Amino acid sequence: MSLKLSQRVQRVGLSPNAAAKARATELRGGGRDILDLTTGEPDFDTPEHIKAAAWAALRAGATKYTATPGTQALREAVVAKLARENQLSYSLAEVVIANGAKQVIFNAFAATLDEGDEVIVPVPYWPTFPDAVRFNGGTPVLLECPFEQGCKLLPEQLEAAIGPRTRWLILNNPGNPSGALYSATELHALAAVLRRHPQVWLLLDELYEHIRFDGGAPSNLLNLAPDLKPRTLLVGGVSKTYAMTGWRIGFGAAPAALAKAMVVVQSQAASGASSVSQAAALAAFNGGLGFLPAQLAAYRERRDLLVAALAPLPGLQVLVPEGGFFVFVRCAGWIGRLRPDGQRINSDACAAAWLLEHGVAAIAGSAYGQSPWLRFSIATATAAVAEAGRRVAAACAQLSEPAHA
Repeated sequence: MSLKLSQRVQRVGLSPNAAAKARATELRGGGRDILDLTTGEPDFDTPEHIKAAAWAALRAGATKYTATPGTQALREAVVAKLARENQLSYSLAEVVIANGAKQVIFNAFAATLDEGDEVIVPVPYWPTFPDAVRFNGGTPVLLECPFEQGCKLLPEQLEAAIGPRTRWLILNNPGNPSGALYSATELHALAAVLRRHPQVWLLLDELYEHIRFDGGAPSNLLNLAPDLKPRTLLVGGVSKTYAMTGWRIGFGAAPAALAKAMVVVQSQAASGASSVSQAAALAAFNGGLGFLPAQLAAYRERRDLLVAALAPLPGLQVLVPEGGFFVFVRCAGWIGRLRPDGQRINSDACAAAWLLEHGVAAIAGSAYGQSPWLRFSIATATAAVAEAGRRVAAACAQLSEPAHA
């Protein structure tokens, strides 16, 4: 018998990040020398005090179901973290713990979107944003934010895109894949637009809040526009800051009515997050950020190395990232050029394939809705980042202009 797939699942595809990572891993397993600059996964280990807390939880028998919205201790720690690090006040009823920030976002859309509802998604985007909207019956409204505006949404774009079915605006700050960081002036301008449209809710993805290169403390739109808090979902977690990608803990902070609806969704989809991972996340939020300066220094060094290597290359335009784990590069000047074997670079996917021939795994910008671009992760060893820059330069040097008739 043939399997009939739902229309819902046919609206989306496998995560392009996961697919690129899998391909790089497959090639390395086959003996190829591949520098993997695909995924945003810190190469640092989870801090020891966090791992020790997980072992202690296991020894204490914390291996049972937890409350669906998360353990009280972890939710209290999130409330304290938001007050301490973000100057934001939330109650326990407004905090939900899930299996990663991705599930927080999915739960929110499942709880709020009906068929045809619209969600404004600035481009470039993290691929989960539009696919989570589509999976839950919504329509992503994609707004192109080109190189010339720093890959950031402009208030006039937002104003023009809001319609009667608009339910959400997504803001990812610092951005993935762009590394763009909104300034206070830019956030004030977006807030002014949202005030004119009280039906539009705001999803703030703050996963990379501490990975920023300006030396500043985390700052989001709610610090500047607290009046928007009653219609905002703030999404955070432990994956990036604490190098805990595999522990799968994210949180959402939202008005109680939305938080309650998200818990209903989670109760049917996953019951709750891992008890041991929640104990580890509790130690993370309560253990301070003393390890962070050394990691930030490493990320900054890697960023500077890769930017210095790529910026002079003909055909490439580098968007210097202000935060996050990625260097996003416009490769329009490579389109139409020829490889030594005569094949033409016709797209950013072709450009990524050409780099893979030189042992560098990157991701085509089409995965993030913006072409022709390439995304390189700097969440890997500094030596690997430096060598990747040399290999990209070598690949670039072998491209030639087609002969004109």
